[in-house]
Amino acid sequence: MKATFGAGCFWCVEHEFTKVKGITSTSVGYMGGHMKNPTYEDVCTDETGHAEVVQVEYDPSQISYRKVLDVFWNCHNPTTLNRQGPDIGTQYRSVIFYHDQEQEKEARKSKEELQNSGKYQNKIVTDVVPASEYYVAEGYHQKYYQKCGIV
Repeated sequence: MKATFGAGCFWCVEHEFTKVKGITSTSVGYMGGHMKNPTYEDVCTDETGHAEVVQVEYDPSQISYRKVLDVFWNCHNPTTLNRQGPDIGTQYRSVIFYHDQEQEKEARKSKEELQNSGKYQNKIVTDVVPASEYYVAEGYHQKYYQKCGIV
């Protein structure tokens, strides 16, 4: 099964998903914009509409979509609009790109439950939108933390 999330810098987000049992593969890229075949430099202009995303493949016999959503919610602050930490721009927005109606239903439900949990004082600004064309980021972005020896 496939799931796609934007939660700030895709390097950090991808790393969090690589540590989870049941996630069978990850890649980073761009989704949600209007430009065909964007490059990292294009997306960094904040003019393409794309978000930096991580796309994960997971084995539903080992991990549920709900648990995959939990990883997403716990790896960033979903109450900051178009930023995570020092990274600012729409490419760093919090977004769940759903691939079918069941994912949409579960994503919206988990967002509502988290908002009502009292964990955050501020409103959760995460968008829940249909997946669009996914553009794989340049090779040097893939598994960046492992390549640079950060982990």
